[in-house]
Amino acid sequence: MKVKRLNDYGIKMGKMEPGERNSISDVAGVTVGHVTINKGGVQTGVTAILPHQGNIFQDKLVAATHILNGFGKTVGTIQINELGTIETPIILTNTLSVGTATEGLIDYMIEQNSEIGATTGTVNPVVGECNDMKLNDIRGRHIQTKHVKEAIQQASADFDEGAVGAGRGMVCYSLKGGIGSASRKIPLHHGLYTLGVLTLTNFGQLEDLTINNRLLGRELTEKMNTVPNEKDQGSVIVILATDLPVSERQLKRIIQRSVIGLAKTGAQIANGSGDIMIGFSTATKIPHQPNGRLLTIPTIHEEEIDLAFRAASEATEEAVLSSLISVSHDEAYKKQSSEVMTLLQCLTKFDVRLS
Repeated sequence: MKVKRLNDYGIKMGKMEPGERNSISDVAGVTVGHVTINKGGVQTGVTAILPHQGNIFQDKLVAATHILNGFGKTVGTIQINELGTIETPIILTNTLSVGTATEGLIDYMIEQNSEIGATTGTVNPVVGECNDMKLNDIRGRHIQTKHVKEAIQQASADFDEGAVGAGRGMVCYSLKGGIGSASRKIPLHHGLYTLGVLTLTNFGQLEDLTINNRLLGRELTEKMNTVPNEKDQGSVIVILATDLPVSERQLKRIIQRSVIGLAKTGAQIANGSGDIMIGFSTATKIPHQPNGRLLTIPTIHEEEIDLAFRAASEATEEAVLSSLISVSHDEAYKKQSSEVMTLLQCLTKFDVRLS
């Protein structure tokens, strides 16, 4: 059954036009794969984002990261910030499985590149995380290295959102969160470009939830006898892809604007929140080995960057909300005494319309 998106409820986000799928995979070559573990108290998984369909170790991409609040355990951002490139798929999982996911990603990269650690340098694996302990037996560390390879192999331009992959056990605005995605077209005089965002959402309190400037969370909490009063200590990972020709400095400026999209959904960026942004551009491939010629990396003029700023904000806002809308509303999400409603379950229970 086709999952409804925000526009199916008559909600149009922002001013810019989305891509064909309204997904990060609207950026040509970008694919996403999931492995989801749904076994009783084990509610977790792995999500893999492939920046292009070639060998990314041999053909790297311009990349940048931004740490909004550093209460997180992401792997690989130091080298991205130093060299301005990415050379592996991006893996997302739960906090206590970062080590296993890193090992699995290294295994995959070594299989694809026999020279790693032999005749060339090592490799910089990129792994992000959120803490899914509210719904998942995180201490059991159920993620295995094989799950990383499976997620990569299953990557496709058409992928599920919601309570899948790394998003299986996540909670956003006191409701069931997970994986969300959105995209925007960027029309410039020299071409039509695309910017896409994927979010792993695990943050926020219900009373702060805002949809298209509507204080929906406040409407819901006013109807509740018992209002969720848990401390906001979750996290969000924002993955931004674009085919816009940019330098790593320009890309960092763009991904920083994703915070506007987070804020428009009601995010408060709490002390215990790990809010990490990772971005890459597919416009230029950078060879692993020098070929004796100067590298040519085209970039937009600084005066052309404002549309990319808006695209990052709008796509991030919609991706967060899509993670709430896209979950299966026929399931119960619970762990022992903890039970989390989906957004639509909550709206139905308290007789509030989404649009």
